[in-house]
Amino acid sequence: MCRLAAYLGEPLFLEELIAKPRHSLMRQSLRAEEAKVVTNGDGFGIGWYGERAEPGVYREVMPAWSDDNLLALSQTLSSRLFFAHVRAATAGGIARQNCHPFRHGRYLFMHNGQIGGYGLVRRTLEGWLPDTLYAERRGATDSELIFLLALARIQAGVPIDEAVTSVLDDTVVLMAERGVQAPLRFAAVLSDGERLHAFRMSNDSQPPTLYLRRCAGGTIVASEPLCEDEPGWQMLPDGAVLTVDQHGSHLRLHSARTPIYA
Repeated sequence: MCRLAAYLGEPLFLEELIAKPRHSLMRQSLRAEEAKVVTNGDGFGIGWYGERAEPGVYREVMPAWSDDNLLALSQTLSSRLFFAHVRAATAGGIARQNCHPFRHGRYLFMHNGQIGGYGLVRRTLEGWLPDTLYAERRGATDSELIFLLALARIQAGVPIDEAVTSVLDDTVVLMAERGVQAPLRFAAVLSDGERLHAFRMSNDSQPPTLYLRRCAGGTIVASEPLCEDEPGWQMLPDGAVLTVDQHGSHLRLHSARTPIYA
């Protein structure tokens, strides 16, 4: 499983998320504590919003702990909204186009989890994409596909949180129709440059970990606490749909429309 961290608030340097903390994302890339896979060395990526509407992205296939450029960049790059991700490959091979975060226009997305039986449903899911977004698909991951499917609904006027959860609901129904018994597990963050939308859910009551911490300058969402003895880290509940903006955060619980084992 991958590890991720996102931040929204007063501008800070990226190293405050990925390098300086005792259990930083770079440390998690080598030794995660709350994942089935201890090492997340199949690539990494960062995304940030600056003065332009579209975010910047830097992604590489080497392990995060071995990239001197990442460390140097993190010491000088400041932003009010950051994404950072270290990858343990499941669907798709080890390639730059499969590394997170994924970008389209002003949107950023990163994911930890999997679509169970992906090979059995992939062709149908890709068929749900409109031609314009199908042409934007660069990699082979289920993560990128979920992102583009959600974007199609966002472009049709569906609110971001509902776009994502409806894609997951429809995917679970499709999995059931194909007789897939492996679970869908989903911990993810999506941003439009103004808000963070975070999700923690699965159809087997075992979603990937995802924590929330409100600090003096802003809000952090991360797969694991960045400092184990730092107060304020709260695990988001199963089914969590969290929206964070400059005014605070709102949490609701999503009830899947159709369970896979019905």
